[in-house]
Amino acid sequence: MSVATLGAGARVTVDLGAVAHNTRTLAARARGELMAVVKADGFGHGAADVARTALGAGATWLGVTGLGEALALRAAGLTAPLLSWLNPLGEDFAAAVRQQVDLAVPSLAHLAAMPPGARVHLQLDTGMARDGAAPGEWGALFEAAREAEASGRIVVTGVMSHLAGPETARAVRSFRDGIAAAFAAGLRPRVCHLAATAATLTRPETHFDLVRTGAGLVGIDPSGGDTALRGAMTLTAPVVEVRRVPAGTPVGYDHTWRAARDTCLALLPVGYADGLPRAAGPWAEVLLGGRRCRVAGRISMDQIVVEAGPGVRIGDTAIVFGPGDDGEPAVGDWAAWAGTLPHEIVTGLGRRPYRHVIGGL
Repeated sequence: MSVATLGAGARVTVDLGAVAHNTRTLAARARGELMAVVKADGFGHGAADVARTALGAGATWLGVTGLGEALALRAAGLTAPLLSWLNPLGEDFAAAVRQQVDLAVPSLAHLAAMPPGARVHLQLDTGMARDGAAPGEWGALFEAAREAEASGRIVVTGVMSHLAGPETARAVRSFRDGIAAAFAAGLRPRVCHLAATAATLTRPETHFDLVRTGAGLVGIDPSGGDTALRGAMTLTAPVVEVRRVPAGTPVGYDHTWRAARDTCLALLPVGYADGLPRAAGPWAEVLLGGRRCRVAGRISMDQIVVEAGPGVRIGDTAIVFGPGDDGEPAVGDWAAWAGTLPHEIVTGLGRRPYRHVIGGL
């Protein structure tokens, strides 16, 4: 056995050219404006980089979950309209007003907590029983919002909801009812928005004035369709050890894998602490030496072993996942092996892999 000299370990490459391509594709599908949702650090791709790229490629709004994410974008110099939609009552809403961040209001309590000058999007539950005011609360919320707006304390910029997936037609009807009730109460929101990436691509009747796309910006198509979105992230790792082993050699914790024949094993310094889902182990593959190589044994915290082909050497680079253009596994493959969503793979990467950004406008 030989060991590689110290050097770079796992590496994440983010392709902003792919983000720009995906934004243009999504903007072409949208019937109204497009919000680039860059929550969770731009789905693990870098919030500020993804935001700038998306704005340059057709997005007109930015969206995040928490106010902290929104203020970080403002600190990075991004001045586009920006919405934050999941905040506890104790949040510093005055900071949102100072930084011109719109806020979602899902309840009367949140409305009461809005400081003077707040720009709000009234958030309605249309079938998820998650965030947003329940239908029975809409009338009171609209009336209170009208009074607050009439007094000059707030501006009602939007009305919003979110689709659960099933029963989309029912949710659309419910949202239309909510918009009508808001107008009947005397409100005049500028943007009504319901659709996320999947509905942006497949359900134009859900688009209204604005669509919110996040996963699609980085190449994830939750609709399962074929829309030519391009994966924007590649994870690679170098080979740090190689060894020849005889048939029957066990590998890793609990010896869940044994060599079926005399073979070559390669060790890669990437594991579940870097975001590889441990549950994917029995099926996972990487691209190494021009061929798919199966993970041998369990995925460990810091490393995986793969059954490599002939000629693999220390210092060779394995593609753990990427766009799939060269036969490497895609993020969706890792999600399928782990029984999860691609979103969880890209947002779950740890801080250890070196980050490299390419492309852009």
